[in-house]
Amino acid sequence: MKNLSLTIGVALLLASCKEEKKAAIMNPDVIKAPVAAIKPHPMTLHGDTREDNYYWLNEPENPEVIKYLEAENAYTDTVMAPTKALQEKLFNEMKGRVKEQDESVPVKDGDYYYYSKYVEGGEYPVYCRKKGSLEAPEEILLDGNAMGKGKSYFNIGGYEITDNEEIMAYGVDEVSRRNYTLKFKDLKTGKILKDEIKNTEGGSYAWAADNKTIFYMIRDQQTLLASKVYRHVLGTDPKTDVLVYTEKDPQFYTGIGRTKSKKYILSVSDHNGVSSEYRLLDATNPTGEFVTFFPRKHGLQYYIEHFGNKFYIRTNADGATNFKLMEVEEGKTADMKNWKTVIPNRADTYLDGMEVFKNHLVLQERSNALLHLRIINQTDKKEHYVKFDEPAYDAGVSANPDFETNTLRFYYTSMTTPSSTFDYNMDTKAKTLMKEQEVLGEFDKDNYVTERLFATARDGVKVPISIVYKKGFKKDGSQPLLQYAYGSYGYSTDPYFSAARLSLLNRGFAFAIAHIRGGQEMGRQWYEDGKLLKKMNTFNDFIDVSEFLIKEKWTSKDKLFANGGSAGGLLMGAVTNLRPDLYKGILAGVPFVDVVTTMLDETIPLTTGEWEEWGNPKDKVYYDYMKSYSPVDNVVKKAYPNMLITTGFHDSQVQYFEPAKWVAKLRALKTDKNILLFHCDMDAGHGGASGRFKRFHEVAREYAFMLNLVGIGE
Repeated sequence: MKNLSLTIGVALLLASCKEEKKAAIMNPDVIKAPVAAIKPHPMTLHGDTREDNYYWLNEPENPEVIKYLEAENAYTDTVMAPTKALQEKLFNEMKGRVKEQDESVPVKDGDYYYYSKYVEGGEYPVYCRKKGSLEAPEEILLDGNAMGKGKSYFNIGGYEITDNEEIMAYGVDEVSRRNYTLKFKDLKTGKILKDEIKNTEGGSYAWAADNKTIFYMIRDQQTLLASKVYRHVLGTDPKTDVLVYTEKDPQFYTGIGRTKSKKYILSVSDHNGVSSEYRLLDATNPTGEFVTFFPRKHGLQYYIEHFGNKFYIRTNADGATNFKLMEVEEGKTADMKNWKTVIPNRADTYLDGMEVFKNHLVLQERSNALLHLRIINQTDKKEHYVKFDEPAYDAGVSANPDFETNTLRFYYTSMTTPSSTFDYNMDTKAKTLMKEQEVLGEFDKDNYVTERLFATARDGVKVPISIVYKKGFKKDGSQPLLQYAYGSYGYSTDPYFSAARLSLLNRGFAFAIAHIRGGQEMGRQWYEDGKLLKKMNTFNDFIDVSEFLIKEKWTSKDKLFANGGSAGGLLMGAVTNLRPDLYKGILAGVPFVDVVTTMLDETIPLTTGEWEEWGNPKDKVYYDYMKSYSPVDNVVKKAYPNMLITTGFHDSQVQYFEPAKWVAKLRALKTDKNILLFHCDMDAGHGGASGRFKRFHEVAREYAFMLNLVGIGE
């Protein structure tokens, strides 16, 4: 009888374990999914009618919209309830790797060393400086924790300090709409001045040399474009501020700044990778007139740095697809005949950026999907490159405000090397590691491997892939893999380290970045071949990389996940429609998925400036092409993979209603039983939650979603 009782007890225990295991699996049917009301809204253009049943979700003030978003959030929380313990564990892991009391490497600017730091338990940075030496007493400029206390969202959007180092201008956003209130602090007394200007472009501030005049930009509250440059004098009423420039072309983005030499204030307008125009003002004459450096011309891009009595120009002039370096004397800039070539265009190397010093010129170049730093001596013109050893990495010029120094400050990271700051003697070539971001716990970079792979796309193009995994990963198709990409605006996604990502790698995942067309990893043409009427290359590249990873047994269809955000969220929507069979799950953050409707609505923030990236659908050619891939327009009755879609209610770049409409349409049409979850952070915008730890909750949710789907519960 004892043996029988033992047998029955074991059987009951096993049954109980099975029940627990079963209960731990996410079940989309545990609660009825929200159903958005269908309210037909036909839209006709070029003789074609699109029916948007969920156009009503565009109304953020509508209580019915809020109710629907909250219902989606509740549904997500309920379905993901079995992962709650795992999410908490992941969050604690991620937070536990962060050194809570930490600070950046100080940067010398003028008489002070500037740095930021985090204090134990603090969500926000504290900005500080020390005068003369690092042994001097610390002066706290801004305490982000005190300023952000009790606020659901908080962000300091850059700061600028007067030439006499006594007044600080800084922007604060407390909504996550990227409307920054410009404020001023007297650093001698510590008092906040009465001057306050709302709805400015964060970080786009420039002081004149008189230490009392500042230039800033106001954002249009409907389009959210910053098109007007104003001049403010401390102590005067902002209502009397002088409008000094208005950008009349809504396709141009405008910014304001100061040259490193401090001689000029710059106002620049940029047409989204198509053309640019600089206007200069002598910083000692703030009431003077801005003078155009070279008038805008469609197709001509140029970017300038002042040096001595001349300017260096990075430009695509005369068909320099990958950009060339030119120079021109002051006062002779408006006639391109005066521009002289310093470094010509190269077919295999993209000139990505430059940094000017008294004795050296540093060029940031990109070739074979990797960044390189080229050092040129200004006197004897001798040159060399900084050496990097890993097969895939990210490196670039950091903050270098000191014009007189022979030391270059640069950053370096890879998928196995935490973010590192180096000082490099440009004469002796001595490289000094100033700081490697500390990862707490049992992290050892030697336990992880990074590789560079190339997948052949359907048109024969070789697409680079950067991949990382923990040693012991089996390349037999049995292990899960997360594939990430962006692929738009010429933005290059370089191989970077993520301490949070270790939680995936340690549980058997590999992580791959697909350097697809639309970025600029392989040069300017790589971008040109992934925009406008060639946008399908971006989506096809991602799919072809997925098929390559499956074929080479890095993973399998039932273990492959895809992730992208914003324009990368458009990528997720497109590949989900094109090849839903390839993926176990899709993670789409703040996804730009209602492409045609948004590009047709000039009242929606930032739309007009995007036409050179996607095309203007008022032109039938672009309308038809855009409609062929726009995710919302291509949802049909068929099976889709498991999906977790996230957004922010205050998003100023991709409005919350785009993913909301996408989800509503997917729920109505998808034929599968897979999980479809939608979470809208009602306090956040495009960048998600503010604070260094809060964001880990979002990452933990995404990781738990994937881990649960492949049966990993711990």
